[in-house]
Amino acid sequence: MNEEEPQAETLITLVNQLIEPEAPPPVPLTPQTWGWAALGLILLALALWGLWRWYRYHAANAYRRAALAELAATDTTAALAAILRRAALAAYPRAEVASLTGNDWTAFLSRTGKGAFPEAAGEELRRAPYRDPQAAPSPALRHAALRWLKTHRAAPAGTRTAEARA
Repeated sequence: MNEEEPQAETLITLVNQLIEPEAPPPVPLTPQTWGWAALGLILLALALWGLWRWYRYHAANAYRRAALAELAATDTTAALAAILRRAALAAYPRAEVASLTGNDWTAFLSRTGKGAFPEAAGEELRRAPYRDPQAAPSPALRHAALRWLKTHRAAPAGTRTAEARA
């Protein structure tokens, strides 16, 4: 054999001559186009708008939460009647609510609440100022007041503030 003769290349020698390729750079997880940034800004704006609307709703119903807490703690019909009156004055223009008495008052409660204010509960409510101040409200009146406080729709904010400025 001739020493200058090249050896036969085998598959094993060829594989051993392979060089390991370089690892590719990591794929970035940040958006590469301005469209994703615009979509992110739009979603952020929508989230902020939703939070602002929730805050306004929460603040506008503070009187309702306070009235419900007072209603749970009260044990007299006169106090219950006062709670309903204060809640109505907070939710509707004073000119519309302040002068209501008797049947007009219970008709207003029926008209603004979800469902009619029961006649028996309305009669008890109308007589509350003339009864014993320590008299306990009936379960029907308590339930009707609770339902009205939870379900009435407040007047639009613009009508209340315009009336308050006058």
